[in-house]
Amino acid sequence: MAEMSAPKGVRDILPEESWKWAYVFRMVQETARHFGYSEVHLPIFEHTELFSRGIGDTTDVVEKEMYTFLDKGDRSITLRPEATASMVRAYLEHRMGTMAQPVKMWCAGPMFRYERPQKGRYRQFWQVDFESIGASSPYADVEIIAISLELFRRLGLRHLEVVINSVGCPECRPDYRKRLTDYFESRKDNLCETCLGRLERNPLRILDCKRDGCKAVTEEAPDVYDSLCGECREHFDVVKDSLDALGASYRLDKRLVRGLDYYTKTAYEILSGELGSQNAVCGGGRYDNLAEAIGGPHVPGVGFAAGVDRIVMVMEQQECSFGSVPTVEVFAVALDDISRRNVLQLVDMLRRNGIVAEMDLAGKSMKAQMKAASSRGARFACILGESERTRGTVMVKDLATAEQQEITLSLLVAELKNKLTSTRKG
Repeated sequence: MAEMSAPKGVRDILPEESWKWAYVFRMVQETARHFGYSEVHLPIFEHTELFSRGIGDTTDVVEKEMYTFLDKGDRSITLRPEATASMVRAYLEHRMGTMAQPVKMWCAGPMFRYERPQKGRYRQFWQVDFESIGASSPYADVEIIAISLELFRRLGLRHLEVVINSVGCPECRPDYRKRLTDYFESRKDNLCETCLGRLERNPLRILDCKRDGCKAVTEEAPDVYDSLCGECREHFDVVKDSLDALGASYRLDKRLVRGLDYYTKTAYEILSGELGSQNAVCGGGRYDNLAEAIGGPHVPGVGFAAGVDRIVMVMEQQECSFGSVPTVEVFAVALDDISRRNVLQLVDMLRRNGIVAEMDLAGKSMKAQMKAASSRGARFACILGESERTRGTVMVKDLATAEQQEITLSLLVAELKNKLTSTRKG
């Protein structure tokens, strides 16, 4: 039988990397708390209709990328490709409109899209998602952008670029759509097959095409700003002025429409020049009509999502700090079989008092145990044998200096904490 491996497009996050992820999640949690966002946990799968209606059935996500199946009740179920639609569904289902508005929530978890695997892009990928639901003010847009910038600042990311656009609203978008259609109709020969289909159904999707030929055509496409209604223009002006007030630099990009149909007014991305063509570490915007699209009342909202895989990748490339590498502080060594029970009790006591402690679980010799202590990066070894049991003591060896000290068992925790504090300062 052939050796089993993970399916294409997914990967294991192993211990040498998972601690970096844990650091990112701690920063996310801390940033969310400082901005007043509460964590929620959402289902990994939803009714397919939520995404086909919410995201838009002309998007690549719905047309090509969703993992959809029938459950045992013949209901169409989809593994979530993104979190915003689920957030809005939860807001509506649990009647959060009766709460103080906006309701500010965040979540983290795996998403699923059948895409071509490449650097920083997987078929199962982790995202952090922030949503502010219930406020139409442009200042809510600014806060969302500010959160993402502050998160990346705390993570130590550099050389990032904020790109913003306005995609209008149902009032002004028909005019822009017609102008785009007329423009692309005269240049059909230069469009890829996918974009020819988009021309019929949703010409805005052409602006999002990553093929070189289509990108060249879009460079001279009509400017969305010329089609914005007064409300959208005023909204976008406030967003820009507020970003200026915060000292947040940005670049306007008329081709930025994002890959989902629910966006209205503000759309934005934060790019890293160190990820190649797929260079967005964060993206989001306003979605004032999403709640209506999935059968609810009109509820404005704005949010962003950031890929954890990409964040970690950029942090590694920029040599950002992930905090302290998890290490074993104390390794307990049994000199004989009788002492192993005492060592088990010792390790339990240390752990209960907040000290990272390990012991041998395989019945190895003292020499092998000491070797294991060193290989796991332990700073101290607590050695216990017959003589130590008799005296009620433990021999503590500093594995960095080879110095040894016999310490009374009742004083061990306090002495070890002092030693560990001193080594950290040193």
